[in-house]
Amino acid sequence: MLNKKDTGNAMVPTKTELDVLQVLWQYGPSTVRFVHEKLNKQKEAVIYTSTLKLMQTMKEKGMLDRNEDQMKHVYSAVLKEDKVKGNMLDRFMDNMYNGSPSSLMMALLGNDKTSAEELQKIKDLLNKM
Repeated sequence: MLNKKDTGNAMVPTKTELDVLQVLWQYGPSTVRFVHEKLNKQKEAVIYTSTLKLMQTMKEKGMLDRNEDQMKHVYSAVLKEDKVKGNMLDRFMDNMYNGSPSSLMMALLGNDKTSAEELQKIKDLLNKM
């Protein structure tokens, strides 16, 4: 199900909806078959009709657009990647870190996955700000 905050721009897709959006953001407008094949490479196999139904439902929700000019319907993301990810990050930060960006950053920087190269990129970004 699609979760909304205040406006249509604040839509928060479900995990499976986000998987479809990620494919469309990465590869651009695509057929259901193309999206289905990419999803099956990423996780355990799902049947084609499940992908088709999901994308049709996402169109009804206003998350996708469908070009019906050709025999094959081509879907594209209506939701913008930066907006969706920003909304999801805001929600995560609110729920997990009481809305504190510094607490979130400390948690991110304090784990073993942050490389020296990533730390340098963060320092450069902070210096530019």
